[in-house]
Parts: sequence; structure tokens; C-alpha cells
Amino acid sequence: MRRNPLPALTLLLATLLTPALAAAQTLVFTAIPDEDETRLQQRFQAVADYLAETLEVEVRFIPVTSYAASVTAFRNNQVQLAWFGGFTGVQARQLVPGSRAIAQGVEDPDYKSYFIANQATGLVLHDGDTAPEGLRGLTFSFGSQSSTSGRLMPEYFLREHLGASPDELFTRVGFSGNHSRTISVVQSGAYQAGVVSYKAWENELEAGNIDLDRVQVIWETPPYPDYQWTVRGDVDERFGDGFTERLQQALLDMDDPDLLASFPRAGFIPAEDDDFREILEVGQSLGLLD
Repeated sequence: MRRNPLPALTLLLATLLTPALAAAQTLVFTAIPDEDETRLQQRFQAVADYLAETLEVEVRFIPVTSYAASVTAFRNNQVQLAWFGGFTGVQARQLVPGSRAIAQGVEDPDYKSYFIANQATGLVLHDGDTAPEGLRGLTFSFGSQSSTSGRLMPEYFLREHLGASPDELFTRVGFSGNHSRTISVVQSGAYQAGVVSYKAWENELEAGNIDLDRVQVIWETPPYPDYQWTVRGDVDERFGDGFTERLQQALLDMDDPDLLASFPRAGFIPAEDDDFREILEVGQSLGLLD
């Protein structure tokens, strides 16, 4: 009796084609639009090229228009990897079981926000441990509603230190959408005060986009954990066993100053979900997370 060769042939073809199929897959990643959107593609295209060369797979960066859109793209598997803020990372991991944080910037375990004010307010640098009382009664702009450094942690500190919600503290509350725009609206006087990522402030200052005669930092928050790389839990199925570890190592090995300036970070260190427990608990306390 002759044996049917088809099962063996099918197995052989599957064995031969699996590496090719994995190589044909495209790893797509995004990043929260924390600064001016026109710079995102420039910032991260070089990172995509680095990851493609290191991991030997096609890698593509796609920009998103909002923090919420970055979480939606991750949930819908339009992207498999994302450079999230602390809060958006927690949101994404709640929505996609099995996903996990794998790397963070050297600076990210001790991140901070800067409260800023238009010079016309007369507010000066406050070096106390709590938010300055002089903020009461001003108009105030946060960044994105989902920003860790531009909304979540600053609102937490305001409530803890001044004992009131933003709507109770300020005569008008706005959400600019990102840190660059927050600086712009406070510098112009459209809002009297606001809060931004300290990294975004330093970037805009270095770029010559801040007029210190019109706007200045008035308070630095206590530290908290923030940005991280989060990856979906199914990437090993798409790209082969051990891909998550290879991806993590590629991020940890990133040492080109030009690439690191895209973030900007001095380098990357390992991260895990539990590093952001404080963000989870604050989000829950503010009613922003289940």
C-alpha cells in the first residue's frame, strides 16, 4: 500500500516557509504625540530603520493624532509596539491582555512635570514641596487628557497639595493636546498657567521656542514613573519564538546619540508592568481607570 506523500510534503513546506513568512511580517509601532506632530516622523523614522536592521524584519512607524488614538491603534493591533506615556501604557495593557512593558528611558523612573506661568501673573519660582498657592484663581491649561506628565500626575498633586479639583482651583481649565501647545498658549497669555513634561520644556527651550521674558517655570513636581515601550503579547507568534526578548535587547542596546535624541533619553533600561503601579493607582483614584 502506497503512503500519501501530501502530509509530509505539507510539513516540509511549512517548515521551509515559516522563516520567510516571519521575515515578510511588518512590525508597526507608534508613539504618543507629546510634542509638535510635524516632528514625530523625523524623530522616529531613524528608530524604525535601526530596529529593522537589528531585528531583520520590516519595521514601520506610523504617527497618530492623539494620545487616545495611540491606545486605540494598539488595542486594534494596528501597531504591535508603542512608545507610551505612563498612563497610556497602563490603559493599553489593560485593554490588551498579555501585552507588557519591556523598556524605559534611564530618566523615566524619576520623571517630573514643570508648572509654568505667564510672566504677567507675577508668579516666581516656588521651591517648596507642594504646589504653589498662587495658582488659585488663574486660567490653566493641561496637555492631553491622557498625558501622564501633562495631566494625570499634575492633577493628582494639585488635589493632594491644594485640596481641590482643577475646576475648583482655576477660573478656566483647558486641554491643549500636547506639551508644545501648552507652552505656546501660556507664553501667549491665552492661559495664565499650565503644566508640561520637563523634557518637552527643555526641548523647546533648546530649539529657541521659549521666550523666558514671557513664560517661566514656577514649580517642579515630585518624581514619578512615566514613559515606556509596551509590546503586544502575540508578537512571538508573528515573528518567531524569542522575538520579544530580541526586541527588548535591541532597545536596551540602542546607544547612538542621534537615535537617543529622538526621545530624548540617555539610554534605555528594562521595564516591567509593576514599575507603573503608582500610575495605575493614581488613575484609579481619579476615576480615569477601572
